[in-house]
Amino acid sequence: MRCVVMGATGYIGGRLVPELLAAGHRVRVFARTPEKLDDMRWRDQVEVVQGDVSDPGSVARALSEQQVVYYLVHSLTSRDFVALDRAAARTVAEAAREAGVGRIVYLGGIVPGEEELSPHLASRTEVGRVFADSGVPTIVLRAAVIIGSGSASFEMLRYLSDRLPAMVTPRWVHNRIQPIAVRDVLHYLVRAAEIPAETSGAFDIGGPDVLTYLDMMHRYAKVADLPRRVVLPVPVLTPWLSAQWVNLVTPVPKAIAVPLIESLVHEVVCRDHAVANHIPDPEGGLTTYERAVELALARMRSAEVPTRWSDATGPTAPSDPLPSDPEWTGGSVREDVREQRTTASVEALWEVIESIGGENGWYSFPLAWSVRGWVDRLVGGVGLRRGRRDPHRLHAGEALDWWRVEQVDRPGLLRLRAEMKVPGRAWLELAVEPADDGGALYRQRAVFEPHGLTGQLYWAVISPFHGLVFGGMVRNITSAADLRRPPRTPR
Repeated sequence: MRCVVMGATGYIGGRLVPELLAAGHRVRVFARTPEKLDDMRWRDQVEVVQGDVSDPGSVARALSEQQVVYYLVHSLTSRDFVALDRAAARTVAEAAREAGVGRIVYLGGIVPGEEELSPHLASRTEVGRVFADSGVPTIVLRAAVIIGSGSASFEMLRYLSDRLPAMVTPRWVHNRIQPIAVRDVLHYLVRAAEIPAETSGAFDIGGPDVLTYLDMMHRYAKVADLPRRVVLPVPVLTPWLSAQWVNLVTPVPKAIAVPLIESLVHEVVCRDHAVANHIPDPEGGLTTYERAVELALARMRSAEVPTRWSDATGPTAPSDPLPSDPEWTGGSVREDVREQRTTASVEALWEVIESIGGENGWYSFPLAWSVRGWVDRLVGGVGLRRGRRDPHRLHAGEALDWWRVEQVDRPGLLRLRAEMKVPGRAWLELAVEPADDGGALYRQRAVFEPHGLTGQLYWAVISPFHGLVFGGMVRNITSAADLRRPPRTPR
């Protein structure tokens, strides 16, 4: 089928496009800033139309000759998002009717009972109603909290649980929620395009577990191997005050946190599973909450550097991060990145890199490395006592002082994974590549994934010393390479 995705640079849209392609559909992408799609693996497999949902002309171009419209746009970060989303929905609905589109698919939120809705949920409900009244067959899928790395709701949960071993929370943490894994949301979205045209309606979608927000935090902590979180609910924290707290302790923007928390004041549980009458459950059943969290934390379960996500979920799995995800998503990864050019050859620089550690040392502040090794041994770690087997050559899997050699690509990359006692996970990458002037470029990257509040404090304490330790490594490694072989003579 010919499908146009509006909102492909967003969280769900960026994951929906490859699923539609895999299902054999032809996909057109409508984006205000197409450059955000340049790093997507599927960029060359889709047609891109630039425009804005508020511009009738560009919307008409995007919908021309299309059979299915996926509307995944919202203006949550704008002060007047209710009015903006209403106007945009009316523009798209009218254009879809005039273009003869056969189906509109919209992802909204679960509507809780008859109580007064938060502005966020009320707006989502209104947008769905605009499409339903358009005369174009419409499927509205309504979800509560979506569990997946990059989802704003999940990232808020992740940061709060990771960073706060104890917290004071409002009463809404006892409200019931029916979360759903992002992979299941995408299953329903893709299959919604295949529902017969005479069928229209709104359907609640949710996972198999109904939990409170408190349950979700406790179960997240268990999956993430964190100590059980101490939560003290109090009746005085309004949604607005809660959002200020979220803004303080997490990188989730306040403009997003406020409407999300206001929505959590409601109990959002599926009223039925009528969607199964039109779309069967995913093969193997709906994803449990714990499994969804495991997938979202896949990179923390991987033995690789955090910028490489687990291959176990597949190269295009819905739980993988995308270049279009906001910078504040993905958990707390700390980095110290440095590079320096040298007149030495690539081979000379690599010889120094591969001979690092053991009796050869770490090329910076030996006393600091020794003290850290002693401290590690005192707390039950391996320290620096393991040394290295061969003074010149390393192999993947072998021990190197308090590191484990994770990858050796000669003469380009050495990746080490820390096995010292630290409140988190750490890696050190030493890389070399040819420079344009005939020398070499040395790149060094230290990566740390903090574990809970202790990990955050650990990074804050040691980071002031990075200039001395890691900066010294860069200077001394390149200097040693310069001395190993004379620089090349320019022709």
